[in-house]
Amino acid sequence: MKVIETIKSIIKVITPIIGGKFIGKFAVKNARKDYKKNVKPPFSPPGRVFPIVWPILYITMGAAYALVTNKSDNKTLKGFYYTQLTLNYLWSILYFKYKLRFSALIESIVLLGTVVGTTVKFFSVKKIAGFLLLPYLLWSTFATYLTIGNWFLNKDTSSYTGKNGD
Repeated sequence: MKVIETIKSIIKVITPIIGGKFIGKFAVKNARKDYKKNVKPPFSPPGRVFPIVWPILYITMGAAYALVTNKSDNKTLKGFYYTQLTLNYLWSILYFKYKLRFSALIESIVLLGTVVGTTVKFFSVKKIAGFLLLPYLLWSTFATYLTIGNWFLNKDTSSYTGKNGD
């Protein structure tokens, strides 16, 4: 029985990174080139930072989820987790694949709210799981700032919005 639980935990830890890799291949093909063209808000990291940060965050998300679901079968926990993970993936599709930048901005704010809710819920079940989500919470806050900043600095640029000039 212990082996099955271990396998389930490993699957929970690696699922977000596998999903992130899939979304990356599907939606983020030209992200670096796109990112270089945009006017960026202050404190924007270089593009090479993102592929380093995200796998770490996905692993900590999965580990936190494994910790709380191994301790509790609470459907609310699962709902919060899968909602934020779905919104996380959706942001890349909106922002990069379809260049629906304003939609991605609104979605980013909603995503941040779900990350806050997920972190609070995870803390209430197992403190270490909540702590594991803190870097993701901080990064999501920063990513929302970047999304808002990029929107305001680039919204009138056709290459940013994907719309042809008027």
